[in-house]
Amino acid sequence: MSWTTAYRGRRVFVTGLTGFKGTWLGLWLQRLGAEVSGLALAPDEPVLRGWPGLADHLHCTVADVRDAATVRRLIEAARPDIVFHLAAQPLVRLSYREPTETFATNVLGTAHVLDAVRGMGSPPPVVNVTSDKCYENREWVWGYREDEAMGGHDPYSASKGCAEIVASAYRRSYGMKVASGRAGNVIGGGDWAADRLVPDLVRAVLADQPLVLRRPLSIRPWQHVLEPVSGYLAVGARLLAGDSSVVGGWNFGPSEPVPLTVREVAHLLVKHWGRGSVVEQADPTGPHEAHFLRLDSSKAATELGWRAMLSPEERIGWTVDWYRAWQADPAAVWRVTADQIERYERRAA
Repeated sequence: MSWTTAYRGRRVFVTGLTGFKGTWLGLWLQRLGAEVSGLALAPDEPVLRGWPGLADHLHCTVADVRDAATVRRLIEAARPDIVFHLAAQPLVRLSYREPTETFATNVLGTAHVLDAVRGMGSPPPVVNVTSDKCYENREWVWGYREDEAMGGHDPYSASKGCAEIVASAYRRSYGMKVASGRAGNVIGGGDWAADRLVPDLVRAVLADQPLVLRRPLSIRPWQHVLEPVSGYLAVGARLLAGDSSVVGGWNFGPSEPVPLTVREVAHLLVKHWGRGSVVEQADPTGPHEAHFLRLDSSKAATELGWRAMLSPEERIGWTVDWYRAWQADPAAVWRVTADQIERYERRAA
């Protein structure tokens, strides 16, 4: 079953629906003919400003995945054919400041979603979205594979490793069809979070200030948001078709031999924008962050036919195009988002 036709007429429930990746996923699912609903925390002011009229485009209930009773009620009422679980506390540095909240959201929140699904008469499949940081990072130069050990130095990474173990327990204990999508550092339009490279650059450009890089030589598997989202859709389509072979973990990362450094990405962003500047200011007193992180996505390539298709220049270019369109006319983001999804679909066809 092709993921471009698998969702037509399907009821799809998305947690974290109005988050960065959740918004792109929800809009793409609607384009594919799905009936989309979901839950998320109330969007903050930057998100409401960055996605004007968000509530008119996505049917989302304001709720917290830490509230088990509400999660169960909403999922049961939606009667979904499939669930995508994206709700999370997604920031490494914030996890150092709020570790218990991070574990409660990312670990217990995952258990609440899976338990709500388990309680349904015929449990629908679940695509559980975690992170490349779920792996025990040994600073290897080669990519992590799906069977590597879970772990994590910081509370965020550890919570994502725990979320994977929770998903595995529900899968093995109750026979639930749960797949996990693990993606690298995702860029693209509509990300307004703090302590992330692209939104930090946008804020710096708009304020006519330089972008400060605290770890310019760190290496991450940078990719446009549409790349991993297409992977989640591919896995979900197979689950909807009743293919139990896709349960388990899936890596979705870029294919180039050497991922880009923070410095390289920052300068490409400035180059494409035509504005802005970059300064490097190392923070030796800051919390630990991994230096090298890379994913091996050969399993997705072999078994799903998935591959990252956008070049580094295209990933950066599409991202800058979105924010420049927003800067000129915030209402234009809906057109630009739809255009980029359509362009990606044509590329994937």
